[in-house]
Amino acid sequence: MLDKRNIIQQEEPAILVGVVHKDQTEPQVQEYLDELAFLAETAGAVAVKRFVQKLQHPDSRTFVGKGKLEEIRNYLDGKNIRVIIFDDELSGSQITNIEKALDVKAIDRSDLILDIFARRAKTAQAKAQVELAQYQYILPRLRGMWKHLERLGGGIGTRGPGETEIETDRRIVRTKISLLRKKLAEIDKQAFTQRKDRGEFIRVALVGYTNVGKSTIMNLLSKRHVFAENKLFATLDTTTSKVVFENTPFLLSDTVGFIRKLPHHLVESFKSTLDEVREADILLHVVDISHPNYEEQIAVVNKTLHELDASEKPTLTIFNKMDLYEKKTFDEWLEESTKKEILEDLYDRWNSETGGNAVFVAAIEKRNMDCLRQTILKKVREMYRVRYPYRTEFLY
Repeated sequence: MLDKRNIIQQEEPAILVGVVHKDQTEPQVQEYLDELAFLAETAGAVAVKRFVQKLQHPDSRTFVGKGKLEEIRNYLDGKNIRVIIFDDELSGSQITNIEKALDVKAIDRSDLILDIFARRAKTAQAKAQVELAQYQYILPRLRGMWKHLERLGGGIGTRGPGETEIETDRRIVRTKISLLRKKLAEIDKQAFTQRKDRGEFIRVALVGYTNVGKSTIMNLLSKRHVFAENKLFATLDTTTSKVVFENTPFLLSDTVGFIRKLPHHLVESFKSTLDEVREADILLHVVDISHPNYEEQIAVVNKTLHELDASEKPTLTIFNKMDLYEKKTFDEWLEESTKKEILEDLYDRWNSETGGNAVFVAAIEKRNMDCLRQTILKKVREMYRVRYPYRTEFLY
């Protein structure tokens, strides 16, 4: 796999930079930087300082203005900080100008996410998808940030008359992109054949924002161990298990988590992994109800599902981490009747907004999991009646 720059070293101190645009508020940008700090932590870095600037639009040369750049340079003076992370995408020339002005490594949110994906990729498919996304990220930035790439080709015919090194590197990158797309197309064919061989079973897919507890719920429903931890993008590869509830079998898949500002080229290269979502009969949309911006996360997931042409599928919304929600919402002096009223208002609101397709659980505590299983079973049996009405052995 391409390893562009080893952009984050373990426990490396980093500073974060965000810009408040005209359509954003400062609290929103601070929340985005909270997530950027979590991304940095997942990659092995520690965010030690934040800088935020209000601008109508980012500076075309250095993203932030001259004054803010000087403020950052003064802060860096004498400190052992070698990386600065921007919450929005940087152009190649912006990266070059920032690194020249500050004498530190400059990366953006997309580069950071790609680095995390590269570290987490385990299968041949995931590795190829990440490598394709990395090359797609590099290609438009070659002229601005050019640091000569390793020669991936050589010999007669690899350099035309008068061709510059950067043009050669562009050709190398385009060739790699073409080869990776062919490789992924072949992997996709094999995966499609494997999915066809699964037989006539209802397919259920877990979807949701990253780090909402999908893998934990997958483990509880399928009784198999899927890697789960409190980090973003804990798993990249879709995991599918055959599950049986009361003699009714179905296929349950766990998928990669979504996130705001997910690089477009990463979405494109991972679309084959997300075929499980497109081909599912039922979606289980897992939500971290304890997150302060869970409604925005719901919107991000719904937007991504729309891009995947999967937004019209029957969906059950699973509001997870109710234990943390109650801990954050209730203080020790709150009367039980008031707690009950707050919870009932929450249940009523989301049952109304989802058309009654909502379940509230605490997966870590295994709370309300029986209700979740029964709700899934009901939906799976309803889908069997529609999709495979002759399979009556699964309906009771």
